[in-house]
Amino acid sequence: MKVIKKYRNLILRIFDVAIIAIAYYTAEVITNENMNFSFDLNVKIVRTILLSVVLYSGMLNITKTYRNITRYENGNDYLVYVFSCFLSYIFVTICSILFSIKFVSIKVNSIAALIIVTTIIGYRVLLRLLLNSGYKNQNIQNNREIINNVLIIGAGDAARTVLRTLKNTMKDSYNIIGLIDDNTYKVNYAISGKKILGTRYDIPEICKQNRIDLILFTISNISSEDRKNILNICQETGCKVRVLPGTADLIESKNLMDNFRDVEIEDLLGRDSVKLDNENIGQLIENKVVLVTGGGGSIGSELCRQIIKYNPEKLVIVDIYENNLYDIEQELRFNNPNANIFAIVASVRDKKRLNEIFEEHKPYLVFHAAAHKHVPLMEVSPLEAIKNNVFGTYNVVNCADEYNTKRFILISTDKAVNPTNIMGATKRLCEMIVQAKNKVSKTEYAAVRFGNVLGSNGSVIPLFKKQIASGGPVTVTHKEITRFFMTIPEAVSLVLQAMTYAKGGEIFVLDMGEPVKIYDMAEKLIRLSGFEPNVTMQIKITGLRPGEKLYEEILMSEEGLETTEHNKIHIAKPLNITMEEIEEKLEVLNNLIKNVNNEDKEIIKNTMSNIVPTYKKENESCKEKIEKTSVVVEENSNIAKDIIDKGKKVILLNSKEEATA
Repeated sequence: MKVIKKYRNLILRIFDVAIIAIAYYTAEVITNENMNFSFDLNVKIVRTILLSVVLYSGMLNITKTYRNITRYENGNDYLVYVFSCFLSYIFVTICSILFSIKFVSIKVNSIAALIIVTTIIGYRVLLRLLLNSGYKNQNIQNNREIINNVLIIGAGDAARTVLRTLKNTMKDSYNIIGLIDDNTYKVNYAISGKKILGTRYDIPEICKQNRIDLILFTISNISSEDRKNILNICQETGCKVRVLPGTADLIESKNLMDNFRDVEIEDLLGRDSVKLDNENIGQLIENKVVLVTGGGGSIGSELCRQIIKYNPEKLVIVDIYENNLYDIEQELRFNNPNANIFAIVASVRDKKRLNEIFEEHKPYLVFHAAAHKHVPLMEVSPLEAIKNNVFGTYNVVNCADEYNTKRFILISTDKAVNPTNIMGATKRLCEMIVQAKNKVSKTEYAAVRFGNVLGSNGSVIPLFKKQIASGGPVTVTHKEITRFFMTIPEAVSLVLQAMTYAKGGEIFVLDMGEPVKIYDMAEKLIRLSGFEPNVTMQIKITGLRPGEKLYEEILMSEEGLETTEHNKIHIAKPLNITMEEIEEKLEVLNNLIKNVNNEDKEIIKNTMSNIVPTYKKENESCKEKIEKTSVVVEENSNIAKDIIDKGKKVILLNSKEEATA
């Protein structure tokens, strides 16, 4: 198929030339009663074929038919073929007269022209059908999609367009049962092979007999009263109904752009989304009790959406923020009316409440996503990060052990790698707790570490969109700042996949692809929104925030990676730490919480630095970064060459003043 696609034009041209030659020879055979081909006649046929090949091929090329994508050709394209062949037929006749080529006969020429146009169009139609029959909808993931039976209301141009689209690109998702139209003269006729089954009054019976899942309303030229009546009939069937706006409605409407999607987060990712085969996930989740802490957050809510697809016996969602918890509960209940969902307002800091929840529901699987994650906020309130992230994780870990949970998955972050902020340090300590607890418990504990998720609460994309909508400026903390990015569904799918590999004690590291420059992302989003960066929409550099790195690391230097069955998931080698050591560290933190306030930041940071050896306070991190990673020098400085020779990364500046600054 790759070879065919690469040489598609050449193949089509060769086919067309062969068809033209064969057509003229066939036409002569048909018209020659004696089947007596003299030498002169053969010469005339050859001359005619050569002339015809030049003229027909030239006309097909002039009308740009070879630029068509065969799979998407339609009636208008085929009319161009007819027009090209008709003109070629005229030019062949004229040229044969002008150049004194004694034509075989007008009859032969006419028959050949009919054969050519019929065959050229015919084999292209056949090729289009074959290509479309082999086309698989790329949006179908994991072969778990259910085919929906579809009934289309309306038998006009819009219905024909919908039919063609569904049949060509989405037939693996939608099975078109037929159409409905109030024009009784159309009933029992067909559009694109799909029968018009009846009028609006036949909708309930047709839906019942054919188990219709989805009704598509495609009529635009209809009165408001008729539209309401038909939709009322559709509503009685219990099927999902979707309405397609008509072209006239779109043009006249002030909300024309509402029908176009905004720039999606995936558009800015610069790579294909991760596709997964989650066959083993269903076996682990189906008919089991699953608990998700922080289930109302960005990652937690997506975990709930994906977990519910695998039919757990019970999904228990725990979150302290009732609004988010309510939203995800209502969404899941609406989309999964038969699911057994328990939404519980509770804090992971509350050991007594957690014990009650675990005792009542006895979860088989626990996903721990509850955490304070905003770096600058946690720098201001470091004790809150310790209370919620560290002791919250410790509480859930202990409950999982006490109530015999099969598997516990901690949602971690790349900020836990050589952390330069309190949030990252607390998450690293959470990983240490999980690894230590795994050694003394029957429960299988593991962590999954990944970078930033696009579109999550507090991520840059929603912030950029708000800033652009308000006229700017778009704020970026540093022009060189980079981050690893992944979409929320991608990250959660990989979390679920990693869960199937867990045996206990692992830190799974997700392959986030190449790091992305935040500044470049801001520029792309500004352009896709119709503005020019730093011309019609300013980008303002605000400076790194407390605890913020220029870049994030995925793997600690002392760990090393092991591969798994999935090329996007790796395992970091666990550190050798015992639960006794963890208990000692937690006791120190407990005393710290009792004796200091959030304002005593130096004391808190010094304590965390002793407890988490890889944690580097901001000033230490900057010093280390300059010593080990890069050196800033004046461009023409004598030491520049020497530094480069030593293998250090150099930032060259244009002037002594810049270097001094």
